[in-house]
Amino acid sequence: MIDEIMKKGKPENVENAIRKLFERLGRRKISTKPADLFSYSHDYWLVTFHWLLQGRVPALPDAVLWPESRDDVVEILNVAYEEGVPVYPYGGGSGVLGGTVPEYGGIVVDMKRMRSIDIHEEDLILEAETGVNGHYLEEYLNRRGYTLGHIPQSLYPSTLGGWIATKAIGQFSTRYGGIEHMLLGLEAVIPPGKVIELKPHPRTATGPDLRKLFIGSEGIFGIITKAWLRIWPYPEERFLMSFASESFEDALDSARRILRRGARPAVLRIYDRIETKRHFYRFDEMYGRIGTVIIVEGDSKIAEAEKAVVEEEFRGTPAGEEPVRHWLETRFVVKEVSEFAPLGVVIDTIEVAVNWSNAAKLYYSTVDAMKSVKGVLFASAHASHFYPQGVCFYFTFAGIPPRGTRPAEFYNRVWETAMRATLENGGTISHHHGIGRHRAKWLAEELDGAYGLLKRIKHAVDERGIMNPGNMGV
Repeated sequence: MIDEIMKKGKPENVENAIRKLFERLGRRKISTKPADLFSYSHDYWLVTFHWLLQGRVPALPDAVLWPESRDDVVEILNVAYEEGVPVYPYGGGSGVLGGTVPEYGGIVVDMKRMRSIDIHEEDLILEAETGVNGHYLEEYLNRRGYTLGHIPQSLYPSTLGGWIATKAIGQFSTRYGGIEHMLLGLEAVIPPGKVIELKPHPRTATGPDLRKLFIGSEGIFGIITKAWLRIWPYPEERFLMSFASESFEDALDSARRILRRGARPAVLRIYDRIETKRHFYRFDEMYGRIGTVIIVEGDSKIAEAEKAVVEEEFRGTPAGEEPVRHWLETRFVVKEVSEFAPLGVVIDTIEVAVNWSNAAKLYYSTVDAMKSVKGVLFASAHASHFYPQGVCFYFTFAGIPPRGTRPAEFYNRVWETAMRATLENGGTISHHHGIGRHRAKWLAEELDGAYGLLKRIKHAVDERGIMNPGNMGV
């Protein structure tokens, strides 16, 4: 029998719900096979990797479903509502905070069979079902002369629905924005199987923007089935630049001035000394210094003007195109966990955001806080997403739990110090990975009185509490 670490029980009427779903959807769209239940018992939450190595899982669902149409989703939520059975929407499983763990049992709904795509070229709008894979979506657009500009590190396994549900952002965000800047309209199904359609417009002032209710909702309100997003002509010109700076503060201030002038490089990433050594060890001009990679792209005349702004404002030694080419070749490599976890090393990343006025202070405070935990081998960061108002820091830590300390206990200690340092220095505890189950205990503190409002909205939309119960702590 598999040890389910997070399981909180089995729904009373789940067998009846599964029987109804077999009858209404057919056997091809539902499974209760042990291998399928195991596959959907977890996402990419890194501490769970240690559990899996021990033959343990977070929690098993009672069934897995693969809808192929909006009508299928309506049927699923009708049955789940009737029987009071939990539903966990699932995209590519690349989330890193336990957002899809079926801790209360019930059914996981994998959306990947819903993947139609259409382009409205005159309007520069993409219409797509939310199960479409991110890599194939961008490839489809590129072949037709367009780009969405959304290139997260999880591009290959993630889905459009997952991007919206977690309020994701991509590596080219300084130019194209996060998914919330791209989304123009959406279709969703909420309990008890009611379809909500918010049509795409360039802008609308029809009351509160209900599209925003679903962005970052992580499956607690319903299932997003379709989306309309703005797209761009594929960039005509691209410039690659890199710099080596003597201090992290100098590089950050250079980026701040570039953004202040209105330039929007597609990629702007600043690595501290440790991460420069990790990622750019082949380049002597960067080794031991602060490395920055920049990509400017778009219409040739606009790109040339932005390139000129970057060259005028960035204080540092130009290091050429090769470090950027190296970054482009290696940016999707995330093998550290699979390599080091079997050796007992606990490793993870933590992304937060902060205004410019507190940026350097938060960076140093958070790195020092993580290093203070016994067993931490290193803590480092790079700045990965930029705004005229501030910056996102993407921290990495690795360590070996002290004797007598379990990996999960050690992991939680490091996270606690990082979250505490972030809140004490005016930052936000999440920039683009979302909340999930792991960050839920800090969400109430950051939102303060607004957390109660979130819970009230959750109850109003999902009165029986069947949508991803426990996620985000609601």
